[in-house]
Amino acid sequence: MTGGTRFTQDPMRQKEPGSMRNNGGMRGVIPKLLGYAFAVAGLIWVVRGVRFDQVLHNMAGINWWWIAAAVACDIASYVCQAVRWRSLLIPTGSISVLKAARAIYAGLFSSEVLPMRVGELVRGYLVSQWIGVGFIAVVPSMVVGRLFDGIWLAAGIGLSALYVPMPHNLLRAEDIFGAALLIGTAAFIFIVIRKEKSEVGAAPQRPHLWKPLRVVTRGVERLAGGLQQIGFSGSFFLALSVSGLLLLFQILSFWFAMWGYGLHVSFWVGAVVALIVRLGTAIPNAPANVGSFQFFCVVGLTLFGVEKTLATGFSIAVFVLLTVPLWAIGFAALAGSGMTLMMIRKDLRGLVQGTDRREGV
Repeated sequence: MTGGTRFTQDPMRQKEPGSMRNNGGMRGVIPKLLGYAFAVAGLIWVVRGVRFDQVLHNMAGINWWWIAAAVACDIASYVCQAVRWRSLLIPTGSISVLKAARAIYAGLFSSEVLPMRVGELVRGYLVSQWIGVGFIAVVPSMVVGRLFDGIWLAAGIGLSALYVPMPHNLLRAEDIFGAALLIGTAAFIFIVIRKEKSEVGAAPQRPHLWKPLRVVTRGVERLAGGLQQIGFSGSFFLALSVSGLLLLFQILSFWFAMWGYGLHVSFWVGAVVALIVRLGTAIPNAPANVGSFQFFCVVGLTLFGVEKTLATGFSIAVFVLLTVPLWAIGFAALAGSGMTLMMIRKDLRGLVQGTDRREGV
């Protein structure tokens, strides 16, 4: 009878995890499908009515010296991101700028070939392995880095509005973005200045909470502890300053590529278009932001009177010219880490499942 009981219970135990995976898979498929749908719709709109013979003619006249400068500035922006990340990681562990840059490029390559910005997880995982800490320990530094990006992006839009007329829709989007950014900044300041009696980073047990909620609560508390460790230190303000330089290099890269393609626009027009693309592709979607990148690039250029065929050709050219070096460096960085995407994905899944077991889920 006992053996029979075990036999009838084991299949149920096997089915439950499978059903959970299936449900989780469906939840993961829907955002991907939406991202691909937007990418396809964006590409259809971009190429509609375009004269591709003229696109090829314009591409033949590319000035490669300007493109080389654009690629150099693009690489410099990621070096700035590595310097920023290293500064924010100081309370967690020590890592060189070179290794931080390798992790960033490996993450970028992952996001280029896989949807939904999984590269963020990849770069965080690699750094956590290299400095010998848990994955969750490096998340606060990544969150603060993205907060800095938002602050400088909003500042860039506001500054550009002083020199060029801004589209009304962009100003409305900037208002919404600014409100969300203000809430995020206020939350960060509140977390940092809050005086806790418990040890920084320690997460108290809450056995009375529903188990899935307990996992989320513990994660939020550990994130808050990491943010408190970063605080308002010297490295914090260094990282904030470097973030401004990061955005400047990204704008210069885009502007130099414009001149290389024959679009002799002012720096401020180039800045606005670059910021529109940056803001429009902030939401995770298809791999490498295919479709959304071209869509927002063409939208931004046509707002300043650039003819659509010329804008479409540039959107394709700048995408390829700035992405190919990223693929090459990112592939080398990932290969040099001794890991593959499949290995990292498996390890990340194991970390999540391990957390669930520790929490009793």
